[in-house]
Amino acid sequence: MSKLNCWEVKKCGREPHGAKATELGICPATSDTQYTGKNAGINAGRYCWRVVGTLCGGKVQGTFAQKATNCSKCDFYLNVKSEEGHSFIL
Repeated sequence: MSKLNCWEVKKCGREPHGAKATELGICPATSDTQYTGKNAGINAGRYCWRVVGTLCGGKVQGTFAQKATNCSKCDFYLNVKSEEGHSFIL
């Protein structure tokens, strides 16, 4: 079974050509190629907590330090952490 990226799990529609991309903009986690492969994701799809300006909960999120508390409680983050085990990249 392949590992899913945040936009596939959260179904936010903010990936390129997504249902809400025109209305709300494209989330930078979907296009930030520097993180491809982190936690086995595409772009920052499994590393979204490290990307500035992600669009979570309908709001633009700030730096990692600003959003760390919220992300550490996120069901997606916890799932990635569990799936990756010792290979998890914070």
